[in-house]
Amino acid sequence: YEPTKGAETRFKTEVRVTYDDKYLYILGRMYDPAPDSIVSLLSRRDVRTQSEQLKIMIDSYHDRRTGYEFCVNPAGVKRDFYVYDDNNEDPTWDAVWDVATRIDSLGWVAEFRIPFSQIRFNNKDEHTFGFMVVRDVARTSARISWPLYDRDKQGYFSQLGDLGGIQGLSNPRRLEVMPYVVTKNETRPSGSSFNHPQSMAAGADLKFGLSSNLTVNATINPDFGQVEADPSVLNLSAFEQFFEERRPFFLEGSGIFSFKTNCGDIDTGCTGLFYSRRIGRSPQLSGVYGDQSSATNTTILGAAKVTGRLGKGLSVGILDAVTQREVGALDQTIEPTTNYSVVRLQQALNDGQTDIGGMLTGVNRSLDANTDPFLRRQAYTGGLDLRHRFLDKRYELAVNLSGSTVSGTAAAIARTQMDGVHRYQRPDDDIEFDPTRTRLNGDAERVTLSKFGGGFTRFQSVYQRFSPGFETNDVGFQPRADEQMFRNWFALQFNKPTKAFTRAFFNFNTMQKWTTEGLPTTIGLNTNWHVQFPNWMWGHFGWNTSEFTRTFADRDARGGPAIRRSPNTEYWTGIETDSRKAWSANTFAGFWGAEDVQLADSDGSRWMLA
Repeated sequence: YEPTKGAETRFKTEVRVTYDDKYLYILGRMYDPAPDSIVSLLSRRDVRTQSEQLKIMIDSYHDRRTGYEFCVNPAGVKRDFYVYDDNNEDPTWDAVWDVATRIDSLGWVAEFRIPFSQIRFNNKDEHTFGFMVVRDVARTSARISWPLYDRDKQGYFSQLGDLGGIQGLSNPRRLEVMPYVVTKNETRPSGSSFNHPQSMAAGADLKFGLSSNLTVNATINPDFGQVEADPSVLNLSAFEQFFEERRPFFLEGSGIFSFKTNCGDIDTGCTGLFYSRRIGRSPQLSGVYGDQSSATNTTILGAAKVTGRLGKGLSVGILDAVTQREVGALDQTIEPTTNYSVVRLQQALNDGQTDIGGMLTGVNRSLDANTDPFLRRQAYTGGLDLRHRFLDKRYELAVNLSGSTVSGTAAAIARTQMDGVHRYQRPDDDIEFDPTRTRLNGDAERVTLSKFGGGFTRFQSVYQRFSPGFETNDVGFQPRADEQMFRNWFALQFNKPTKAFTRAFFNFNTMQKWTTEGLPTTIGLNTNWHVQFPNWMWGHFGWNTSEFTRTFADRDARGGPAIRRSPNTEYWTGIETDSRKAWSANTFAGFWGAEDVQLADSDGSRWMLA
């Protein structure tokens, strides 16, 4: 299917499948006329290299939208993914499976042994799995698949073929336990000498299969030591920094808990009602009552979740977690005992082309006299979402509606109104700051219309809105409230090779943002072009311009008046050499310029940052 869809390939590939009551076995024989030219590179697990590759895709529910990917290169490097919503890959999912590879005189071979305990399927006498095989030939950039994958059609797993005749699968036993013990010895100054306090922590992660399609995950005091450290970030903006989840317990089955409310920020991607990093977060009052010996993260006393998919296409995700009270100096609370609850349901209809779902979250804190002026006692959010594909699956409509309510003391809710998300205290808007309020309610809406398949045109239009009182940050991630956004993307995509290029993509984007009152905060235009030439080099070009009409930064003054933004323009261009070679290079150059407006508005209320 790449570079030329449907072309006859000289790289013959044979795949055979069989099974027993515990495993699915897959044998791939990749013939190659020049075995000494096979590209086989070592890397860490889940790291993609410019190597040969065989990818096995399995839709074990046969719902045309969820499943698993198992990949290997000739060096035996494994990669695996959980796939949801037809084409969203979750690379953090890691299963327990075996594969062996070998390069020989005919090419290379790969043998997979995939336990049925690692995949989910309905409980019935006979199964048909969705099935696809993809082979990548690195030195020619050819991609070969069965069945033929069509890049001009919407979706990925909806194009899988069928693997039938699977009978008599028993309910596999699924029990995995991962315990840990960590000891720590510190050296601390004590007067003219040093002392060496020791501490020990223990915990465990557990996974248990309730049935062939439902799994329970549980954790007690999960081990942060096994998690990669977050990158260092210097954040001088008015908004919170987003960090990806890295803890195994929360990564498992995370796709089912996705409920996207915001996809307007390039730095954070799509965020929504559930952000698992809130559970076990850094104590929120460390800067108030903490000292150098205070905990840097909140201990998770216990957490459990049930995930899976019922027989009629209903996806289920239920999570509950409890974190312990953390104390700082003089035994004052820096993080109270807190309970987090999340429920997510999603029903697939119309052979996987329609989804209707909902999510509820709840946070309840046990506050005391020291914490109730700062923290919200209760926080609840809820939402409904719909996704529907139509006109031969080429078009997609997605809608979600959300609401939130938070409550606490008047002091805590006053802080919420004035924080960086809301800024009710700004002097040049009509949003009323009420210091006596003990509850804050809000709502959010998002509508997306997209065209991803058919012909060479693509587009997506998005409108989203957050009311001033919308607040989800107790267990979700939301950079700001009081915002409307309208974003458009139009593209020309040419995937059929010609004498001038192998592939070409031309993108055109617009972005506008306003407060709910209508104050313009952002306007921008962008185009970016990407062309792959017949010699496999890439050429790139881009142009951006923004704030060319009157727009204002309503958060930069941290609660003060909105500041007039400066118009700016940027150009950039670059080239990349053939990535199939042992050595490749790229170079990019750009220009950026801005114009400062030195005058205030006529009413004197909104000033330009000179």
